[in-house]
Amino acid sequence: MVEKERGTQAAEGLSDRVIFKVDVPANRYDLLCIEGLVRALQIFKGVIPAPLYKLSSPKPVPQMTMTVKKETAQIRPFVVCAILRNVTFDQDRYESFIELQDKLHQNICRRRTLVAIGTHDLSTLKPPFTYEALPPKEILFTPLNQTEEMDGNRMMEVLSAHQQLKTYLPIIRDSPVYPVIYDSNRVVLSLPPIINGEHSKIKLETKDVFIECTATDLTKANVVLNTVVTMFAEYCKEPFIAEPVEVVYADDYPGNTFIKPGDKKIYPMLEPREMTANLARMKQALGLEKLSGEEVRDYLRKMSLPCEVDSKDKELLKVQVPVTRSDLMHECDLIEDLAISYGYNNLETSVPQTVAVSGGQPVNNLSDMVRQELAMAGFTECMNWSLLSQKENFACMRREADPKGAQLTVEKPHEYSATSPSVSVSNPKTIGFEIVRTTLIPGILKTLANNKQLPPPIRLFEVGDVVIQEPTREVGCKNVRRLVAVHCNMRSQFSLLHGVLDQLMYSLNCEPQHEQKEGSKRRTFKLEPSDDPAFFPGMQAHIICSGIKVGVIGELHPEVLGKKGFEINMPTSAMELNLEPFLDWL
Repeated sequence: MVEKERGTQAAEGLSDRVIFKVDVPANRYDLLCIEGLVRALQIFKGVIPAPLYKLSSPKPVPQMTMTVKKETAQIRPFVVCAILRNVTFDQDRYESFIELQDKLHQNICRRRTLVAIGTHDLSTLKPPFTYEALPPKEILFTPLNQTEEMDGNRMMEVLSAHQQLKTYLPIIRDSPVYPVIYDSNRVVLSLPPIINGEHSKIKLETKDVFIECTATDLTKANVVLNTVVTMFAEYCKEPFIAEPVEVVYADDYPGNTFIKPGDKKIYPMLEPREMTANLARMKQALGLEKLSGEEVRDYLRKMSLPCEVDSKDKELLKVQVPVTRSDLMHECDLIEDLAISYGYNNLETSVPQTVAVSGGQPVNNLSDMVRQELAMAGFTECMNWSLLSQKENFACMRREADPKGAQLTVEKPHEYSATSPSVSVSNPKTIGFEIVRTTLIPGILKTLANNKQLPPPIRLFEVGDVVIQEPTREVGCKNVRRLVAVHCNMRSQFSLLHGVLDQLMYSLNCEPQHEQKEGSKRRTFKLEPSDDPAFFPGMQAHIICSGIKVGVIGELHPEVLGKKGFEINMPTSAMELNLEPFLDWL
């Protein structure tokens, strides 16, 4: 490495030992440290069997409890704990222990926002412990690697200059209370998710390690705790055995989906989780029908997955998923592990027996046809953001969201509506990206407003999706493909846009109702008066096709074009058309 970077002379006398760089998948937290990586390789090579992780006793020793106060629910509601007894550290093990915590903080912990890990020398502390949330001025302790005792406010001031820790300060800075963990002597263990206390600092001489993880996500907290415990339990006097801690939630704890007031939980939860898998389906998915059930079992055992073929049903595989494999959630995950163990390069490639000719989605094919028609009519296509502000979508268009719009979408799925309730972005970064658009008109008017210096007439169109609420869908909403077109000139020229509509409907196999001839197989459409507040009264109409309201066309209202709206200084005609019904009709 030095020879490549600085030349041959600089590399003289340096080790030529090979350094391996391993790409670890984001879901394999057990491979983030050298202990887990070596253990997985030894199991894969058959040197050792997959270890069984256990608790030293079903219940914790007396006083080994963590009481959670009700105030913590407003900032970091969960905590899980464990103890490693009689651990033997050396410099390499100690550094690996610290490095694993850093990697977990950056990975599954999402930079400590979801989970924060604290590790302490248990010999310096006196249980039982309490997890509280107090005003920062009431918390007094000496932070890790500091000599000054300080309160929470002073800690924020001091650590704001710390190169690494300053990035975590905003997580709790604006909260009226800070989370803090005490022992029975009111010694501060940590102020999560920022820093541990100096008093319980772990050293090379430490034998008993107390591990606590505070979190806003209980599932991830358990994964993190189990990962730290299982990776370093091999250095205990009794390998792979951890001591439990009872977490007691106060009787006045407000409770949530996972925890009820007064709940008592014992951590860590090291029991393996049982899964069953269909052997025939697994083998068929990889083209490995030649393998026996016992061979599949042996391949999965190489992936640290203890398993057995069911004695009653030979096509069923029973797998004991260890806590180190939190990434295994479905049979397809077992299939992936079988492919890795068998070897991707050893899988036989074959041409599928099915004939599958690729083709475009019907809605995209229809969209392309519509784009071509509008382009040939002299309109220029534009593409706008799918997100916009609540004001632009409704107030600037002189419209209000209809509370019953979502139900109408269920009853009349193809009916055009611009006032359906919108889908909101939960934490928008800017005021301009608050909701997903329910109509295409505001976006194209913003484009027009930013290009009004161009010589008239200006003809624009867009084909894209809007999102409207629909309670019957799994996600509560659906995408609808629509077309919008605008014509802007020094004087109103609605007839030109009307002509474009006629030409477009002809291409969609429709014709005006008053022009339909006997025996014609085309669908008919007509214009009916409408009262959309976005358009000028008496100069607007609904587009009705086969009895369904599929769009709207008309002259935009002066307030929509004025200072209260999009500030366009010329008369503008617009039409919006729902393309979804034409998919069924064509």
